[in-house]
Amino acid sequence: MFIFLIAFLCAAQGWLWGQADSRPPLRVIRYEEDWGFLAKSGQRTDPFDRVKWVRLAPDLHFSFGGETRQRFESFRNEDWATNEPGFDPFLLQRYMMHGELRWRKNVRWFGQLKAGLQTGRDAGPRPVDTNRLDLHQAFVEILPHPRSSALLRVGRQEVSLGSGRLVAIREGPNVRLSFDGVRVIATRRRWNVSLLALRPVQTNPGFFDDSPEHRQALIGAYTTAELSKREPRKLDLYYLWLGRSRARFHSGTGPEERHSLGLRLSGKRSAIDWDYEGVAQFGSFRDQRIRAWTVGTNTGYTFEHIKWKPRIGLKADYTSGDASPGDGRLGTFHALFPKGNYFSQADVLGPYNLIDLHPTLNLEIGRGFSIVHDVDLFWRASTRDGLYNVPGIPIIAPGNSNARYVGHGVNFGFDWKVNRNLTLEGEYQRLLPGRFLRDTGRKSTIDFVALWATFRF
Repeated sequence: MFIFLIAFLCAAQGWLWGQADSRPPLRVIRYEEDWGFLAKSGQRTDPFDRVKWVRLAPDLHFSFGGETRQRFESFRNEDWATNEPGFDPFLLQRYMMHGELRWRKNVRWFGQLKAGLQTGRDAGPRPVDTNRLDLHQAFVEILPHPRSSALLRVGRQEVSLGSGRLVAIREGPNVRLSFDGVRVIATRRRWNVSLLALRPVQTNPGFFDDSPEHRQALIGAYTTAELSKREPRKLDLYYLWLGRSRARFHSGTGPEERHSLGLRLSGKRSAIDWDYEGVAQFGSFRDQRIRAWTVGTNTGYTFEHIKWKPRIGLKADYTSGDASPGDGRLGTFHALFPKGNYFSQADVLGPYNLIDLHPTLNLEIGRGFSIVHDVDLFWRASTRDGLYNVPGIPIIAPGNSNARYVGHGVNFGFDWKVNRNLTLEGEYQRLLPGRFLRDTGRKSTIDFVALWATFRF
């Protein structure tokens, strides 16, 4: 069924490779698209253009779109076979439809429905696998004046800040993340400032039963400055406050107030690209002070004049752990609402109490097809703290092990942009346990395969 669906979507576009198109791309966050250029005559060259800019009145326009993602996953020895060794293949399906109304350039209403289905997983759906039908986004955006530099966005909305290390839409898992709240976004010359007050939306499996998570709140400001007109270079500065009435760490459970101060430098010059980010955290957890931090780097070099344009890169991350439980200070870094599949599509470990070294090789084969090969090595930052999953839930306690080395993964993946509407992707990963995992009874190797097709219009 999965293969037949891919073939149907390819055929629906008429050409397997698609055609060159100078129009803006279809975006992952759909409200970032602007189809106003279709108001000009002669611009409707795509079969879907007839629903992208529908004139309802002289100053009122409607736009419609959607997407589906069909994803096959398979684990062998999931969770390092601590429950039962075995082979577990299953299918994840995502469906999303959206529409927006624009009145002049002053007011916009955007709404999006979502559905997520899971079939065949032996242990049943994970928390973000299933959502039968719900309201994913519904907001009103007001621009006081067409020449105004600030807009107000109120309602349920997707939010992605910077690299997605701390706030992202959770694209990897089957059901994406949205927030209820308010954002004020101002742009002036090279500066962009976003003020936000939000609550995450809790994913529930039924029909229209998602609700804001009242035990959590996110407030902050995120600023981005363009440092160069000729080359993409940015400076991000931000402050985020997270309040949780019930936070969990290996040292215990209780209320938390966490402040995050961050700085990010990213850009490209000639063949070199970089993305460096540092975050300092402070606040309180139960009766303890929070003192945590992280540094993440991603540096690459692209051989532009060699066939397939190979890019060699090195990612390196350090996320602090709790060095001395019971000393009145919590040292475990918390990633707030990070991007899903943080280190890989297998989504096994999250960025908490980890040292990560990640060399990569990317090849652009041509015709929209690229492949990637990488190796990911993990150590515990503190041997007194355990490991966490991507949402930040404790999964492996430190126990009596003093081992620092966690293990490593070997990855192979591909990305094929068949045309502007259809993308095919895949990844294979083998996760081999190191001494710490073996000390805690996790001695089996995990094999993970994912294949997925995404169609947008």
